[in-house]
Amino acid sequence: MEQKRDYLLGANEEELERLRFQHWVWKKVTDNFFDRIGVKEGWKCLDVGSGPGFTTMDLRKRVGAAGEVTALEPSNYYLEWLQQETSGRGWTNVKFLRGKAEDADLPLRYYDFIYFRWVIAFVPDPEKFLKHLIAAVRPGGIIAVQDYWYEGLSLYPRGTSFDRLPDIIRAYYRTAGGDPFVTGKIPSLMRKHGIHVVDFAPHQLAGGPQSDVWEWVHRFLTGHLPLMAEKGVVSKLEVKKILAEWNDQRKNPEAIYFSPIVVDIAGTLEAPSNNVKLK
Repeated sequence: MEQKRDYLLGANEEELERLRFQHWVWKKVTDNFFDRIGVKEGWKCLDVGSGPGFTTMDLRKRVGAAGEVTALEPSNYYLEWLQQETSGRGWTNVKFLRGKAEDADLPLRYYDFIYFRWVIAFVPDPEKFLKHLIAAVRPGGIIAVQDYWYEGLSLYPRGTSFDRLPDIIRAYYRTAGGDPFVTGKIPSLMRKHGIHVVDFAPHQLAGGPQSDVWEWVHRFLTGHLPLMAEKGVVSKLEVKKILAEWNDQRKNPEAIYFSPIVVDIAGTLEAPSNNVKLK
């Protein structure tokens, strides 16, 4: 099993299962985004930083046998898992490319749709990242992003050690050169490089201790707060306190967890047309 962390949050079986659940929790938001864009049968798609490929497989269902989906991912562990999944489904039009977007050997002006979720916030040079992908989208094609504007994360009732969590996680991102507020920059970067922004929509989920969104953050905290302590962005003592108070709130039926803001951003190489559905 691959233990090396190819990116900040890791690539292993435990993280794969966390990502599976995360995909489920945010699936309605992502599906609605794809519906607004109008992803069509026969499209050629690139899923950048695909991880285990849960969105890759969703895109394959949308584009059908006549389309094509390429998973671009730095982790062999995740790519091999996805290859097994797609082979078991008899899909022959899913391709696999190991690497990072900045360095990948991508065809020029080829893809109808390039998508990345929770990737660019970890990238030290988002403009370089975007420029390389823009060169691979065809005229009229669409680049779509889902990532954080890292505000909104909070817990009711206030006044626990959880209140410090947004600052801790933002510092965690920055240890790898990332930017937890990258979505504010993306529209101007798109326009600078010839992409016309056609969709910009923020989303936030919230729920109590029995909700999926609560379970999503619980899995993140228990798995990644200890890693944050290893990075030196929080002390082990504070991690222990945060987790103890968080677990106390799990027993409080009045508690509400609010997720960070996730922003949908889509742009096209030409003016919006009938195949780009906006709301």
